Amino acid sequence: MARRGSCRRPKQPVIVHSDQGSQYGSDDWVRFCKDHCLIPSMSRRGNCFDNTVAESFFSSLKKERIRRRFYRSREEARADVFDYIEVFYNRTRRHIHLGQVSSHDFERAPSNQS
Repeated sequence: MARRGSCRRPKQPVIVHSDQGSQYGSDDWVRFCKDHCLIPSMSRRGNCFDNTVAESFFSSLKKERIRRRFYRSREEARADVFDYIEVFYNRTRRHIHLGQVSSHDFERAPSNQS
């Protein structure tokens, strides 16, 4: 069973990047970001490379975990995706752009601490 993760408290402001979907330009979204100390960032029209990191993550999630799985409930799917992100993707999976270490190990490396 997936563990309930502790909420990470980033030292830097968190930027939430999105495409130009109408929901991301709405007053509700702007208010949500402000209420949660998030900085909204929207891609430029026609710039498909702005979402590369997110697209890469979701591609990995689909290929490595979700494809060909059938979930009996939304809760089972949620728990499985949580497990993928918190247990495998962040703590175990090595990332090329982080020098072949996991996100967890990269964040704890002495050269990455302030």
